[in-house]
Amino acid sequence: MAKKQKKVLQFEWEGVNQKRVTSGGEIEAPTLSQARALLRQKGVRVTKIKRKAKPLFSGSKTVKAQDISFASRQMATMIGAGIPIAQTMRAIGNGHENAAMEKLMMDLSRDVESGTALSVALSKYPIHFNRLFTSLTEAGEESGKLDTMLDRVATYNEKLEAIKSKVKSAMMYPTIVLFIAAIVSVLLLLFVIPQFEKLFEDFGAQLPTLTQTIVNMSKWMQSNWYIGLGVIIVAAVAFAYTYKRSSKLQFTMDRIFIRLPIFGVILKKSALARFSRTLAIIFSAGVPLVDGMSTVGAATGNRVYQKAVEDVKSDISTGRSLESAMVSTKVFPNMMLQMVASGEESGELEVMLDKVADFYEREVDDAVEALSSLIEPLMIVLLGGIIGTMVLAMYMPIFKMAAVF
Repeated sequence: MAKKQKKVLQFEWEGVNQKRVTSGGEIEAPTLSQARALLRQKGVRVTKIKRKAKPLFSGSKTVKAQDISFASRQMATMIGAGIPIAQTMRAIGNGHENAAMEKLMMDLSRDVESGTALSVALSKYPIHFNRLFTSLTEAGEESGKLDTMLDRVATYNEKLEAIKSKVKSAMMYPTIVLFIAAIVSVLLLLFVIPQFEKLFEDFGAQLPTLTQTIVNMSKWMQSNWYIGLGVIIVAAVAFAYTYKRSSKLQFTMDRIFIRLPIFGVILKKSALARFSRTLAIIFSAGVPLVDGMSTVGAATGNRVYQKAVEDVKSDISTGRSLESAMVSTKVFPNMMLQMVASGEESGELEVMLDKVADFYEREVDDAVEALSSLIEPLMIVLLGGIIGTMVLAMYMPIFKMAAVF
């Protein structure tokens, strides 16, 4: 059994060096006694030492994809400038606002300092560095062009994160507006409609159908709001629990999403752009196609395309061409199939896939821009329609009474 690595702690110290000059600073060591010993080796007589306290707000506890993308670019730049890998990792980690990212970089620097290859050190953290990242790093180490490969994977990560961000921003606005519409509707039913209800009782006349429906909804909400809230919470928790554990439900939901009238187009083109970009960089890294297809599937971000990629992987492992295997799935557009076929025939598949990725990334940009200009009036109409219907229902009896008198 491998020996468990000791946790490294940070200590603040003050002391006197060999030249009798008072100084201070920070040092890392597994224990307080080892910290003192390290300082003695440096010729420092410690007068005060204590463990460094963690700040109250120490930053995020998780490593985000954006952190990895930015770190990849920093690694490429610093290694290209001739800075040793371990020193590069330590420099990136030191002072990082994300505490988890700082720890990750420090762990990697210690692994590299102990003689471990960078690609091997990265492979210990598959959550943050996937197979594609480690394969490109290994290819860079073998070819002596580590900085070039890291620059390439940094560019890939940045483009992937950019397209994810655009898709999220496209979905965020309507989600917020619908949530606000639901809250406003509930508040109207609970607090505004009851005031009109008292007024209608004084009229003693039969209410219009729309008004009576709204009043009945308000009465139910007032007496059973906790039931409605409980049902919503239970349904949300049950759905989340089932969704997390059911691959069939996840596949079904992803298939529904890509078939939506407006948002589905963005999701579909986003998945195609990720597929093309990831497959292109796998070819550039020299990773065997069959081995790299699982990474390609995960990068699409959609389980419909992930399943299609697995089918493609199964087909090409039997000797079929990539274009022929993609045709069988019936989820890839003709333009992409033609480009892949041309790439296979000309031996420039990587170039063709990059062009396809560029095309679909532009398509996503255009679709998000069009959606942004379209969604605002649509949401205003929706929100206005919900609130306007309730207001109209409340004033219909008043208009009716005014017509009588």
